[in-house]
Amino acid sequence: MSSEKRVNGLDNYGYTNEDGGTHYTSTPDNIKDKKLSSRKENMNKMTYYVTDVPPWYLCILLGTQHFLTALGGIVAIPLLLSRELCLQHDHVTQGYLISTIFFVSGMCTVLQVLFGVRLPILQGGTFAFLTPTLAMLSLPQYKCPEWTYNKTLVNVSDPVFLEVWQTRIREIQGAIMVAACLQIVVGFSGLIGFLMQFIGPLTIAPTISLIGLSLFDSVGKDAGIHWGISGMTASLIIIFSQYLRNVPVPFPAFSRSKKCHIYWMKIFQLFPVLLGISVSWIVSFLLTHFNVLPEDHDAYGYYARTDIKSEVIGHTDWFRFPYPGQWGVPTVSLAGIFGIMAGVISSMIESVGDYHACARLCGAPPPSKAAINRGIGIEGIGCLLAGAWGTGNGTTSYSENVGALGITKVGSRAVIFCSGILMLFMGVLVKVGAIFSTIPQPVIGGMLMVMFGIIIAAGISNLQFVDMNSSRNIFIFGFSMFSGMVIPNWMIKNPLAIQTGVIPLDQVIRVLLTTSMFVGGFFGFVLDNTIPGTEKERGIITWKESVFEDDYKGANESDCYNLPFGIGTKCCTGAWRRYIPFCPYPKPPDDDDEIVEENTEDVRKENTLDIYKETQF
Repeated sequence: MSSEKRVNGLDNYGYTNEDGGTHYTSTPDNIKDKKLSSRKENMNKMTYYVTDVPPWYLCILLGTQHFLTALGGIVAIPLLLSRELCLQHDHVTQGYLISTIFFVSGMCTVLQVLFGVRLPILQGGTFAFLTPTLAMLSLPQYKCPEWTYNKTLVNVSDPVFLEVWQTRIREIQGAIMVAACLQIVVGFSGLIGFLMQFIGPLTIAPTISLIGLSLFDSVGKDAGIHWGISGMTASLIIIFSQYLRNVPVPFPAFSRSKKCHIYWMKIFQLFPVLLGISVSWIVSFLLTHFNVLPEDHDAYGYYARTDIKSEVIGHTDWFRFPYPGQWGVPTVSLAGIFGIMAGVISSMIESVGDYHACARLCGAPPPSKAAINRGIGIEGIGCLLAGAWGTGNGTTSYSENVGALGITKVGSRAVIFCSGILMLFMGVLVKVGAIFSTIPQPVIGGMLMVMFGIIIAAGISNLQFVDMNSSRNIFIFGFSMFSGMVIPNWMIKNPLAIQTGVIPLDQVIRVLLTTSMFVGGFFGFVLDNTIPGTEKERGIITWKESVFEDDYKGANESDCYNLPFGIGTKCCTGAWRRYIPFCPYPKPPDDDDEIVEENTEDVRKENTLDIYKETQF
């Protein structure tokens, strides 16, 4: 091993092969055989890659699963915001806010899949915007009147009450719309893509990992409402996705050629989250129906009941079409803008990490600068739409759904497109959205325990490109991770520690220092770019040129990140595209590319044949 170090200048076998090429596994022998020759290796392959299109019925079911995965976070944001908006006793308006955020999330998801980064990544509300929003609403002028806390004194149709909460949400709308313009400029100008040349695995790893680590407390609160229900949900998802994922289940089918026959489907691999949530939801309903769960709202396990929000279903209309300015004309304040801008910065850093995690988990090559620029720009447009429609929040890439890709092995963006269409319908069918909002909190908590675990692991897996026997890299990663947990925790416990005399500046600093992803990513970025180290030691070369071994064979880079409808290939094909930061400009293929493409196609055909043989009984 010492001779290997001297030749390669590395302390780890996971970088180079015998020919000097790069690979990203911990076992050097894996590079010798490019073909999948065993069932064990096939278990780690994607069922559907980014550019694959599953049958329409699978797209609907898998899209529903992603919708349910994001449901907890999407529903939680309006519910958490409602108390500060003085809406704690107006459940119907809460339902309208939920349907609005569903509708906008659906629009933004469709835009992101079609014209953004083009990865199978869902768009939804973000807690990065919630923190500065709550900080803004905590100002004295926005404190709710005392009478709004008394249910008997609240008349939801009273113009006075309407003005109380609509004034506050209009202030949020204006701040989000102005701050969204910053994200649009940063994305489409290419600034975020320019910065990516300085961002490597030691920046991405803590940023992604801290997405999950920073939310352990809130997930624990949801799961701790009833550990039996949450533990059952997590256990079912684990059993379905890990132990039973290769167990085919027979289903009756009919076709013109085979007539009536039995079709074997690996349903547990495709729908582990959906099945886990459904079973736990049904169990909670039965426990509620037979009064096994307590009826006292102060008793342990009360919030695991499914009838807590039953009145919302009865009082909600079937159809309601959200529209821009539905709460009035947005207003703007300087304090709100600066606070939300801090959330925008955190959201962009988180999204860049999500893009790389999503690409890694779904079998796509690393996103190009143009794709990242478009993704951030489209997210800015999404925040602008969210502000115009009045969700009380912005939009960002959903980390929970990135984790679902690693569990289900389904990385098709067609599935996410269907999920976006489904959210659009849910935003219009308010009654159905109200039914989904009755999923008990412990079920959501159990699901998030599994999802965020996948996110943390995906972040740490970026270190395989880095020489982790280097004391430099160990220090950078360890310090970034630990500071990303210590500093936000201290700031949360000492919210008044920052006193510059300028309230907007205090809010910006407070929000940035309470965002774990920003703190960890910031230290990783600064230390990795200032402490001396070779690009090979830092993992920059192997990370940027990474093919992600077997997973790359499932998706061609041009097919993955090119714009749809022939843009750039059949129309708008001028050489001027190279000067537009968000337009993909393909490189001319050389002989090596043609050889790689031919070998990739051969391996893909053989893998497909192997999987087909295994599923036949």
